Amino acid sequence: MTRPFSFEKTLFDGVFLIKPFVAEDERGYFIKDYSKELFANNGVPHDLQEVFYTSSYKGVIRAIHFQREKEQPKLVRCVKGSVFDVVVDLRTDSPTLGQWEGFYLNDENKNEVLIPAHFGHGYLVLEDSIVSYKCAEKFYGEFDDGIMWDDLDINVRWPLEKVGGIILSEKDKNLQSFAEWKTNRSEWTGGV
Repeated sequence: MTRPFSFEKTLFDGVFLIKPFVAEDERGYFIKDYSKELFANNGVPHDLQEVFYTSSYKGVIRAIHFQREKEQPKLVRCVKGSVFDVVVDLRTDSPTLGQWEGFYLNDENKNEVLIPAHFGHGYLVLEDSIVSYKCAEKFYGEFDDGIMWDDLDINVRWPLEKVGGIILSEKDKNLQSFAEWKTNRSEWTGGV
């Protein structure tokens, strides 16, 4: 079985659900989940700079993260396990500011999500998982930021019934609300 690349538009301009190239046979499978040329030919610019992997236990929530400056577009895929992946629109001039969309990413469907600049990203780990991030900007700790996973204004409908209890880092327990982010963003950008 061979599955070619496909690029599906989502609720938000610039966010794509991508089904990568997969060739499967009696030995297992071969996957190509990124090609700069192929992405560009499909109108999806992504200039790979860094690659990260996270290993997380079932029940971990990685809250809505982003970089305040030098924003970090990323291509996210669950290499092993299963996650509920969430993208939040943080474009201040967008009619969908503060809205979210969720995607089930796992090692069976092999799908990935392209998250451009000006979006927040987080996920709930549905079983012990490894997630890859192929980033188009370097990570800068001094600009690392986020919004609470359970913010009432954004109101992500996490499938918590699938995990039982949740696991949060100390950092994610102390993130700002969406309302605080809007106020802080205005201060960082001089009202822009």
